[in-house]
Amino acid sequence: MNKRDNKDAEPPPARDKNSSDKGGAKTAEHNEAIHVLNLYQTAEKIYTRRLEGFYRSLRRWAWIPMLAGYFLIPWLSIDGRQAVWFDLAERKFHIFWITLWPQDLPFLAALLIISAFALFTITNLLGRVWCGFSCPQTVWTGIFIAIEDWFEGDRNKRIKLDAQPWSVDKIARKSAVQLCWVSFSFITGLTFVGYFNPIRELVSDLFYLSISGAALFWTLLFTALTWANAGLMREQICLYVCPYARFQSVMFDSDTLIVSYNQNRGEVRGPRKANQDIRETGLGDCVDCTLCVQVCPTGIDIRDGLQYECISCGLCIDACNAVMEKMHYPPGLIDFTTENTLKNGVGFRWLRPRLVGYFSVLALLCSLFVYQLSVRIPLEIDIIRDRSMLYRATPEGMIENSYQLKINNMDQQTHQYSISVRPVVEDGADNTSEKTEPFIYLGQSQVEVAEGEVIEMLVRLQIPEQQIEQSNTAVEFIVVSTTTPTVKNTEISRFLAPARAAY
Repeated sequence: MNKRDNKDAEPPPARDKNSSDKGGAKTAEHNEAIHVLNLYQTAEKIYTRRLEGFYRSLRRWAWIPMLAGYFLIPWLSIDGRQAVWFDLAERKFHIFWITLWPQDLPFLAALLIISAFALFTITNLLGRVWCGFSCPQTVWTGIFIAIEDWFEGDRNKRIKLDAQPWSVDKIARKSAVQLCWVSFSFITGLTFVGYFNPIRELVSDLFYLSISGAALFWTLLFTALTWANAGLMREQICLYVCPYARFQSVMFDSDTLIVSYNQNRGEVRGPRKANQDIRETGLGDCVDCTLCVQVCPTGIDIRDGLQYECISCGLCIDACNAVMEKMHYPPGLIDFTTENTLKNGVGFRWLRPRLVGYFSVLALLCSLFVYQLSVRIPLEIDIIRDRSMLYRATPEGMIENSYQLKINNMDQQTHQYSISVRPVVEDGADNTSEKTEPFIYLGQSQVEVAEGEVIEMLVRLQIPEQQIEQSNTAVEFIVVSTTTPTVKNTEISRFLAPARAAY
């Protein structure tokens, strides 16, 4: 789809005779034109213009920590292992000082929910700034455009270069651009795979040509996807693929900060001299230079009003302010402002129902997440009775049950665990209380489990026949770390014996 007029489109409606003839005709026709969207029309390439300004600098400063984090975090080490490593083979997610296992997936789900509500809150407060300043698609596209600008020149030079026939100079420039694109895409893909395979081993294997087929496949796949998304599709991802562009409006209200054009101040548009009094011409502040369109990465005209294609990058504000400065007009013809401010002159309001609701839910979710993470016990135990035999009577007059005890150390350090048992009497559905039945524990009472390891051991419980009070008794296995007593977990199983009536 493309917003350009189709050749078969109907002519725009006639302009009102009372509109101004001094620059107003062009504005009226532009605003009233009917755009026909052709689903099969080839998208025209957008040549963005590079103009320095506050928001362009702010975007660069926002990109630096994101790019540094993405490319450098896999190289950080904590206790001899990669700081962030999603080990799919071992089903362990190492995230700095925390290791999450498959049973910890609710934490990952909660983190996604928190991220969603954080996005809702930011969107309601500041509009679509995530897309304009932090979205990976925006960041990588900006880098690719900067590479293109470096080798081919600014907007006008790139247009001329694409229009001219192929020559040695054009081939050299285009080849240099593609080589840099592919190189940066390959580094991006290799780093992404490095989050799932140890990055140091991955780079070493690649250097010595001993990289595995699976790692090479995923690296090349993400290289191709990065090159296609940031080099070829660019704004098409934002316009037609990203779902955020479609539902962002439901999070907006009349006090959301959005990039807006002050129509009352800017109309009627038209060119004029720098020292010309606009009161004599009947024109507004907008000189109709179209720089705001030329710098827009999605190719829209913000003067047509709020559009879902706008990613709130602020580049049109920089362009317009530069022109306003040259014309000696006050800045802010295009600015981050609110609908209430433009229509009613009301200042920005922080306290409003939707924003308070989003922030309250976000604060609650973050508090619950931090609490649950702080009380998380990095120890899991599992008790499995030997089901092949209910019980065994020993020659010494003991009744014996066998169990398979599994201890999973989910912590990032080695622990020495102490194992003990105690009988409990069930009081209702969930409550248990201690019972003084003399179980004899046969098995290891002390065991050392390394970081991230799972051990299994056979243990047995015995009780003298004459001391049996019931045929089915609840018994609690207690595993506690001798070095860190707070790391403790329990599991209840059953001890089966012959009925008392048999004696």
